[in-house]
Amino acid sequence: MSLIECVPNFSEGRDPVVIAAIRDAIASTSGAHVLDVSSDASHNRTVITFVATLEAAVPAALAAMREARDRIDLTQHQGEHPRIGATDVVPFIPLDGATMDDCIALARELGARAFSELGIPVYLYERAAATPARENLADVRRGEFEGLRDEVRTNAARKPDFGSAELHATAGATAVGARPFLVAYNVYLGDKSNLPVAKEVAKAIRGSSGGLRYVKGLGMEVDGQAQVSMNLVDTEKTPLHRVFDFVKAEAAAYGVAPTWSEIVGLVPERVMLEAGARHIQLRGFNKGMLLETKVREVMSGGETVDGFMSSVAGPTPTPGGGSVAAHAGALGAALVQMVAGLTVGKKKYAAVENEMKQLALQASSLRRALTALVERDAQSYDAVRSAYQLSKDTDEQQATRAAAIREALIGAAEVPLETARTAVEVAALAAALAERGNSNAVSDACVAALLAEAACKGAVLNVRINVASLDDAGTERGAELASEARKLLDAASMHARIAEAAAERVMTPS
Repeated sequence: MSLIECVPNFSEGRDPVVIAAIRDAIASTSGAHVLDVSSDASHNRTVITFVATLEAAVPAALAAMREARDRIDLTQHQGEHPRIGATDVVPFIPLDGATMDDCIALARELGARAFSELGIPVYLYERAAATPARENLADVRRGEFEGLRDEVRTNAARKPDFGSAELHATAGATAVGARPFLVAYNVYLGDKSNLPVAKEVAKAIRGSSGGLRYVKGLGMEVDGQAQVSMNLVDTEKTPLHRVFDFVKAEAAAYGVAPTWSEIVGLVPERVMLEAGARHIQLRGFNKGMLLETKVREVMSGGETVDGFMSSVAGPTPTPGGGSVAAHAGALGAALVQMVAGLTVGKKKYAAVENEMKQLALQASSLRRALTALVERDAQSYDAVRSAYQLSKDTDEQQATRAAAIREALIGAAEVPLETARTAVEVAALAAALAERGNSNAVSDACVAALLAEAACKGAVLNVRINVASLDDAGTERGAELASEARKLLDAASMHARIAEAAAERVMTPS
């Protein structure tokens, strides 16, 4: 299962009723799980951390944005933290099985839906940004709600990516992005009288001022204390312990020492383990040395793919061939993402860089769709099985049963037909990659095309076997499904042959 972390920030940190409503909107979304809620009255801001499947991430975020829109009025809002919206920022972060391309696709989907369904304009930032000028969240948020509300009406450069040149009257706008894991980290420098020192330290440490490249920092007063408030946007390149040491050294130049520090929200265990190992000067440390790591490996029951294969191998009819076909297509889409990623950023392929980025995003969406079809195919078979088990003692029951079987069989044919359609799209992307992508990975692109072709063939077989079981009343619809299936199979095979030919040209000596 592919998982996404989402850490939306809301412009409310004082009203527990509003905070609970937003939290519950996320928690009630199937496939989403709230991990942490951190509220700060001084900032008047709440940060909620949740994880979700690829399918649930956008619905959960959208539900939270709806509650925030209805309950938070930015025209009445005051707080220390910069903000442009009731839902200020919504970043997507890839976790197990997910990629940055998945998160970019989710960000764009949420942006489109937030405006069309909620009337909230959206700016894309970080990796999801449509323009380099919006990669930095601080640039997007410049002027805050009040300034942006006025400027967007006259400055075309500040028009949102989704929406018109007008903010929502009370909910403002939202920045939606995709990024690596970010750690919100604050270091306190004693009494508020040290606020000038905190501001100088923040200026020294933030990347935009020439400090640490992957750190964003502000000096502010919080609860009568001087705080250096920071976002660590890449803890692999700038680890936590280095940030603390930097703050400590800069503050010492003013005769001030840190009193304590805090993490807002959650933090990857790697970050804390590295900080601890550095503090005690432990050499050669790695997670494999931890007892808990070994226990998790033993108790996890293997990788997700192994678990799926075990389910297929079991003496039950589901998941069966239709689910396996969808899974094969999803693997093909994953390979497309990989090859596109290996092409982007290479000087040799600069001319097709934009095309490769779009291919990766399309493949991400197709992979999600095919992964969902794995389960849907199993469900469609269960519906057929349930229909056949209906009573048939009376004429009325027989008629009801026949109609239910017909409907279930058509549904069981339509699901693999959708798999076939999606597989053809994957095959087309793979063929394009084989022809114009990184030639060192042409065999991978070819494998992607062959997997997509196999997925299409397997799906078409499932269409045909369900259509063949239809009664006379379902013949016409069955013929339509079978006809489309044959055309899809021809298209998938054509794309696969194109990919194979491209691979042969690369691998055959001239």
